[in-house]
Amino acid sequence: MSAPSESMPQGTLQVHSQGTESPIPGSVVEDAEWHWHLKPKIEEMRDRDDRAGVPPRELGITWKDLTVQAVSSDAAIHENFTSQFNIPKLVKESRHKPPLKTILDASHGCVKPGEMLLVLGRPGSGCTTLLNILSNRRHGFASVTGDVHYGSMDAKEAENYQSQIVMNTEEELFFPTLTVGQTIEFATRLKVPAKLPDGTSSPQQYQQETLGFLLESMGIEHTRHTKVGNEFVRGVSGGERKRVSIIECLATRASVFCWDNSTRGLDASTALEYIKAVRALTDVMGMASIVTLYQAGNGIYDLFDKVLVLDSGKQVFYGPASEAKPFTESMGFVCRDGANVSDYLAGLTVPTERLIRPGHENTFPRNADMLKAEYEKSPIFAAMTAEYDYPTSDEAKECTRLFQEGVAGEKNRHLASGSTLTVSFQAQVMACIVRQYQILWGDKPTLIVKQGSTVVQALIAGSLFYNAPEGSIGLFSKSGALFFSLLHNSLLSMSEVTDSFSGRPVLIKHRSFGLYHPAAFCIGQVAADIPAILLQVSLFALILYFMVGFTMSASVFFTYWILLVAVTMCMTALFRCVGAAFSTFDGASKVSGFLVGALIMYNGYMIQKPLMHPWFEWIFWIDPLAYGFDALLSNEFHQKTIPCVGPNLIPNGPGYGDSAHQSCGGVGGAIQGNTVVSGEDYLASLSYSHSHLWRNFGIIWAFWALFVALTIVATSRWKSSSESGPSLLIPREKVSVVRSALQVDEESQVDHSREKRVESSSSDSEGTMVDKDATNINGKNSSNGKDEPDLIRNTSVFTWKNLSYTVKTPHGDRLLLDNVQGWVKPGMLGALMGSSGAGKTTLLDVLAQRKTEGAITGSIMVDGRPLPVSFQRSAGYCEQLDIHEPYTTVREALEFSALLRQGRDVPRSDKLKYVDTIIDLLELHDIADTLIGRVGNGLAVEQRKRVTIGVELVSKPSILIFLDEPTSGLDGSSAFNTVRFLRKLADVGQAVLVTIHQPSAQLFSQFDTLLLLAKGGKTVYFGDIGENAQTVKNYFARHGMPCPDEANPAERMIDIVSGSLSQGTDWNQVWLASPEHAAVETELDRIIADAAAKPPATVDDGHEFAMPLWQQIRIVANRANVSMFRNVDYVDNKLALHIGSSLFNGFSFWMIGDSVSELQLKLFFIFQFIFVAPGALAQLQPLFIEKRDIFEARERKSKMYSWIAFVTGLIVSEFPYLCLCAVLYFVCSYYTAGLPSDSNRAGAVFFVMLCYEFIYTGIGQFISAYAPNATFAALTNPLLIGLLVSFCGMSPHLCVLVPYQAIQTFWRYWIYWLNPFNYLMGSMLTFSIWGADVNCSEGEFAVLDPPNGTTCGEYLGGYLQGMGAASNLVNADATAACRVCQYTDGSDYLRSLNLNGYIYGWRDAGICVIFAISSYVMVYALMKLRTKTSKKAE
Repeated sequence: MSAPSESMPQGTLQVHSQGTESPIPGSVVEDAEWHWHLKPKIEEMRDRDDRAGVPPRELGITWKDLTVQAVSSDAAIHENFTSQFNIPKLVKESRHKPPLKTILDASHGCVKPGEMLLVLGRPGSGCTTLLNILSNRRHGFASVTGDVHYGSMDAKEAENYQSQIVMNTEEELFFPTLTVGQTIEFATRLKVPAKLPDGTSSPQQYQQETLGFLLESMGIEHTRHTKVGNEFVRGVSGGERKRVSIIECLATRASVFCWDNSTRGLDASTALEYIKAVRALTDVMGMASIVTLYQAGNGIYDLFDKVLVLDSGKQVFYGPASEAKPFTESMGFVCRDGANVSDYLAGLTVPTERLIRPGHENTFPRNADMLKAEYEKSPIFAAMTAEYDYPTSDEAKECTRLFQEGVAGEKNRHLASGSTLTVSFQAQVMACIVRQYQILWGDKPTLIVKQGSTVVQALIAGSLFYNAPEGSIGLFSKSGALFFSLLHNSLLSMSEVTDSFSGRPVLIKHRSFGLYHPAAFCIGQVAADIPAILLQVSLFALILYFMVGFTMSASVFFTYWILLVAVTMCMTALFRCVGAAFSTFDGASKVSGFLVGALIMYNGYMIQKPLMHPWFEWIFWIDPLAYGFDALLSNEFHQKTIPCVGPNLIPNGPGYGDSAHQSCGGVGGAIQGNTVVSGEDYLASLSYSHSHLWRNFGIIWAFWALFVALTIVATSRWKSSSESGPSLLIPREKVSVVRSALQVDEESQVDHSREKRVESSSSDSEGTMVDKDATNINGKNSSNGKDEPDLIRNTSVFTWKNLSYTVKTPHGDRLLLDNVQGWVKPGMLGALMGSSGAGKTTLLDVLAQRKTEGAITGSIMVDGRPLPVSFQRSAGYCEQLDIHEPYTTVREALEFSALLRQGRDVPRSDKLKYVDTIIDLLELHDIADTLIGRVGNGLAVEQRKRVTIGVELVSKPSILIFLDEPTSGLDGSSAFNTVRFLRKLADVGQAVLVTIHQPSAQLFSQFDTLLLLAKGGKTVYFGDIGENAQTVKNYFARHGMPCPDEANPAERMIDIVSGSLSQGTDWNQVWLASPEHAAVETELDRIIADAAAKPPATVDDGHEFAMPLWQQIRIVANRANVSMFRNVDYVDNKLALHIGSSLFNGFSFWMIGDSVSELQLKLFFIFQFIFVAPGALAQLQPLFIEKRDIFEARERKSKMYSWIAFVTGLIVSEFPYLCLCAVLYFVCSYYTAGLPSDSNRAGAVFFVMLCYEFIYTGIGQFISAYAPNATFAALTNPLLIGLLVSFCGMSPHLCVLVPYQAIQTFWRYWIYWLNPFNYLMGSMLTFSIWGADVNCSEGEFAVLDPPNGTTCGEYLGGYLQGMGAASNLVNADATAACRVCQYTDGSDYLRSLNLNGYIYGWRDAGICVIFAISSYVMVYALMKLRTKTSKKAE
């Protein structure tokens, strides 16, 4: 929607005090030269504010002697699994304090209200750091010295106005499932001023007007109902997402804006519109705008007042933008015709780029220090220094006073005076709640899985415990069902840990914008929990409660329901708190996995309260589940009378019917000689009581409040990751190799290794001073391939004709490409251009056979024939996102690609030699042996881009190379280098097709042909570009759109087709009617016919993959092993989890004795081993899914290797660490629990433990092989593990959850036998307990008097022969108080568990091996299911 023009909200940004009549004094830009269509709207708003007497908020910013140092992390050493234990070496290295590196050196400047400053510099020269400090973000730097003043306030005072000093970072951080409208609506809602401007009736109206204005200002009204999306969630295009982050930033209505490379991913015309918008807002509102840009065109450069140039942290120029070029040219530098001034300024100290005027070869400033010295002698420097007393001037003081009044006036009166927020806390909470519901609703699959798994679990558990019997046999079944109620809901809450990390960067960003207090965010989360948890618990309770047959009373049911709600809320808050308290996901998942084990063990179900060891008993008192379990049992068994039946009634059977001579045995709270137990006595034997019920209910809510409070505290302390700049990571095993490569002469701050390479490759020894590309620009094919003898030549012609592509959307079919045609020949460098969203990437995907959905029509041919089987690996494709395995080095990544994608007949040595050629070509020497890492911790953006190109080049693509926006996000010189490499490739006969966003005139001139697309994938032009773009210029000039001499033809083209110059012309129709179009059709048919008549230039070997499967598996498994060996965090966490939980279990079940209840503890000790799985899976699955995403996004599509090799590599890489985990768990827990130390038995138990490590890893991997994302996998685990745990039914007396005999017939005959946990428990129990003596403790004997003076042996003889065969009568000769123990030895207990001989132990161990193998087979099966085939053109 577009906002009504008559009443625009006050300061959708804010207002400039001087009237509209005159532009800002000293402003370079007069209105006549440029125009932004919404400028009148802003002026109107400003006038309205002036009339209402709202004080302007103008601040300006001045800084001098600003020096910033960070811990030097040019190269950090990355330890591997073994080197981290080399303690002496680590101690020795830790003594050397890391040196400090100066990122900014004595920077100075002044940006007054209404001025715009452009900060230029190459990556790593300190531009982002300068913006961080100017926006008052000082976290993560070792030291910051110098003065920064905002108006007349210093940096400390300005902290109270943090939300008025805003920075837009390079990353786009959003909740991907929200729509664009919801995202911006949220930001505008929280910035509605307390005092509304005239003509605005309500905050809602104000907010809607602001929203409309912002969407219109960046031209994205059409995306209002589209999801924002990210790499994995489909949403708006990359350029549109960038614009969303721009307007979200503008919504803050701040006074000082810092924009960090905000045009990344925008096409040239959109970038210009955006800078015009900033210019208009700055002029009218009196903002101070500081912008860093890469590849800024001259149209953009001319809109700035001042420019500041940084080089390696040194400020080599700062002054009026119009004077920078003349000043540098006076020292002997030359700015090439048509070059971007910004790129020229940033490249002054780069030997490969600068051009020196003849006669200045010996006098020009060669490096940053010399350039800075020249600048400081100039009159410009003196004029600029005079501005630095601005903070003490009356003007600045007056502006600051008005600014403070203005901010105070729009702040809600209930907020504290130092608060940086705008609206009341209540409004913040409301906005956060609404957004939280939108996030929940936007991610429906997760919601459905959560509720669906609850219903499935409840049905399964209900059928398991179906109609639990009323007598003593039913006691444990009912307790098991109550325990399961707590267990399932707690395990579901574990996914909160994963969620905590996905929303964190967004909260940090919003906090810096002053949108809401972290407490509002936490309360919003809690409010969103309530309906979801009420639904989840209600579904669960209604099904389970009535299927099990708990007490049929409304009061008991609703008490059960409300207790479950309380416990689930409490556990959700607990796991959220754990997530919030840790800075890394690995740390949080380690703790959450351990917590689950501890809370479940000490809730009083496994180890009953009286049996707990004193050193861990305190856990019971701080365990919310313990209070819940006590309350649930008290609720169920209160006022019950429980008759003793079955094996608990001694003696029973034929001839034993007289209750006067019977007694209860093995039931807690039984009174000797009685055959019934009262519920109260049973509860008392567990240290529970019905009087605790509502006390416990209160305690659970108190815990909930504590966890929410801790979450708020932890959330308030979140910090953005340190901004010390990306650092190279050197794997420990490569340190010596890299150190020798990085020997750089420090004095001159110039990388001589690079300079020497450039000079040697140049024909002229004075390589730094000759225009390297003069030949290239004027005569493209100058090198004729003489320099690059090793590069592969290509001879195939690639054509596409009448290509259309349609996808299905909720609103019907949508045409994304409309009859596109064209060709790429060997030696041709083709550019594919168009505005954001014109379908450039879509066309590349379709041509490269990367689409798995939608319908494609038309023909795509190689040499006039249909695409060969090997096409996907014979064509290189560099995607826009640089997706790489983070733990490989650059050289390893290139070798991996070369070994797998070059033909099987090429010797290995030749493949590796070719890798060296490409490393030379792409100038990757310095970083060849450093890890690729992740963005911000590893290679920089531009280095990653070169690696992406390298990975494709080493495969020797024989047909052509596709590149999707290879220059996006790079600075001018990196972009130029990238295109120069592509030109080099084309010159040796390679065919290259590139989509490109913002080419400078220099870049554009490197291309041979242009395919220009308009919105909807319609062709506007296809053909030669011509010398100095003359051919294209003539085409548009003929249709009434001449290109001025000084304009960049590439930007002009996009403007004409879709920007401000299109004037409603349908350029697609113009093209279709033109003679050029007819000529293209004729030529295309001729090319296809000619090529089809000749034998094919590229021979198809008929293999889908270049290497045979066995070789693929070897190479892929090797990479996976190396990656795992270096992934220290993951492996350490896995080991820590095993050591921690095994020691904890060993000491909880310390030296288990030989009574009946302690047999039960042995069962639980073994059962507890199952619970290493949830913690281990929480770490394993995100890793598996990350690797799978890398495989699916890039490696599978380029047919690098088969999915079979991928799965095998990942499976094998876990093996050594799983064996180590089993050893550690066994050693730390087996002997402390006092299990038999005979090596036959101990060894057998160890063998089964080892099998289990493989079983749960296989299960975790097969879930993640098919799960769409990590959260989905985290929600599936509790369903599967809960299911398997439920069915490992054991004893008829006290089982883990349900006795075997009590399992419903439906389940008993199949799932019981299909459950790996059954055999796991069975084998370990058999080896540990078979044949061990059982000695009842005092309370466990059934004590009864025989009738008529007979001895105990005579009276009980029949019973001991029949139903009581397992029982042990200890005083056969007594005539009163016969003492019967339920079991004689361990084998009697095991027979009741369906384990009828020692051989069953080995039977079950063998079956465990089969399960381990079959769970890995499932990984292959589900990965195969997931692998879709690519769409072919029909």
